[in-house]
Amino acid sequence: MAAAGAGRLRRAASALLLRSPRLPTRELSAPARLYHKKVVDHYENPRNVGSLDKTSKNVGTGLVGAPACGDVMKLQIQVDEKGKIVDARFKTFGCGSAIASSSLATEWVKGKTVEEALTIKNTDIAKELCLPPVKLHCSMLAEDAIKAALADYKLKQESTKGEAEKEKK
Repeated sequence: MAAAGAGRLRRAASALLLRSPRLPTRELSAPARLYHKKVVDHYENPRNVGSLDKTSKNVGTGLVGAPACGDVMKLQIQVDEKGKIVDARFKTFGCGSAIASSSLATEWVKGKTVEEALTIKNTDIAKELCLPPVKLHCSMLAEDAIKAALADYKLKQESTKGEAEKEKK
């Protein structure tokens, strides 16, 4: 008898649910509700994800992290013989703002010279992505990753020059 009552209750609940207004077929994801559309775009469609050969002499690798939030960002650049950045890749473990900042940073460094890339500031990244003050550290990480990748590239170039000079002697 109790089973029959439970069955009727289930059918009644189903009928009510079927008659109630439906939610939109695609609800907004959590990032879409909390972040600016530019952040969501770079988060959902990140540009330049991946890695370059870190042992290559024309590739600079920057690995930075933020202990306060746990975000970790690896950004790599590939520079041609004229000093122009021809490729950039990133891998980021972090929030949507950190991923978006990395993605945007790789887009911005491509096509720039090493010196021009040094002029990219976290404030420019934050402004472009409309980051709130609580997320500014993500854009700072991206700037630090660019600088670290450029420093690694320059260090490799100096060691290459040193090896070439030793061979001449």
